[in-house]
Amino acid sequence: FSLTRKEALTHFPSLGPSTNSAQGKVHVKQCDLLKLSRKQKRLCWREPGLAETLRDAIRLGIMECQYQFRSERWNCSLEGRTSLLKRGFKETAFLYAVSSAALTHSLARACSAGRMERCTCDDSPDLENRKAWQWGVCGDNLKYSTKFLKKFLGQKRIGKDLRAKVDIHNTNVGIKAVKNGLKTTCKCHGVSGSCAVQTCWKQLSPFHEIGQLLKLRYDDAIKVFSTTNDAVGHSELAGPQRQSHPPKQPSSPRSTDLVYVEDSPSFCRPSKYSLGTAGRTCSREGNCDSMCCGRGYNTQSHLVTFSCHCQVQWCCYVECQQCMQEEVVYSCKQ
Repeated sequence: FSLTRKEALTHFPSLGPSTNSAQGKVHVKQCDLLKLSRKQKRLCWREPGLAETLRDAIRLGIMECQYQFRSERWNCSLEGRTSLLKRGFKETAFLYAVSSAALTHSLARACSAGRMERCTCDDSPDLENRKAWQWGVCGDNLKYSTKFLKKFLGQKRIGKDLRAKVDIHNTNVGIKAVKNGLKTTCKCHGVSGSCAVQTCWKQLSPFHEIGQLLKLRYDDAIKVFSTTNDAVGHSELAGPQRQSHPPKQPSSPRSTDLVYVEDSPSFCRPSKYSLGTAGRTCSREGNCDSMCCGRGYNTQSHLVTFSCHCQVQWCCYVECQQCMQEEVVYSCKQ
């Protein structure tokens, strides 16, 4: 399972009023519509609510990926994604990270929202969470989410080859980004807003903040290779030496670093990885030179209509005039 499946974007049948048996059949059908491994499909069958959460996670990850790369040559298009995931580019690293982050985030939120049958609010055994439940507040269940996700992704099988290690590393970077965004939220209770009683619970950061963090990790991604650790007797990921290390000593990437093994293509021209940048809109003062790859850009102007000079009229409506202005659009040449 990763952020790769076009078929997972289709709408599932809604769960209308029905018997438990009928709902169970719908749930199984939802799982079957997703392109999952045999083990993942069995887990999905046993977890009512999981199929819809997986679908939500895929959408969340795709939307955030496309937002973060909206001004880049590679814009996280669905086109070419299957070929991209067979390589070890920086873009592949981001896809694995944002995919696992979206699934971790969606599962934790689904638990606290009551959309999953086998989990509920954050079940940390501390007094603050129990108080929060009493006041009708539900903490995001990141503990259940991460535990289930590792089982779902099958992370016990540590691959021997470099690509397998890289993919697992980047998957864990996404999970860790969600963990790092877990915040404590507090609420006061008391007469006239006094804070006589305060309850606190754990709440995940908005996914957009996690997407921003992963984009920064992408910008600073590290190219790695495989090296043998004589102390433990197996291969590990290694990258360029850091200044604090002795000369010629490779350093291991940090658990928060995105890593890759191949230099990315330019994404300028259509290929099996992307549609290229021809026709893409750009900002003349910002990214046109880079996005258009030196081919230049077309300039097109047109008039747009918008509401202006709005005033509130007594009693209950707003009256506006219609204004027009010229808008200039820049797009990359063929």
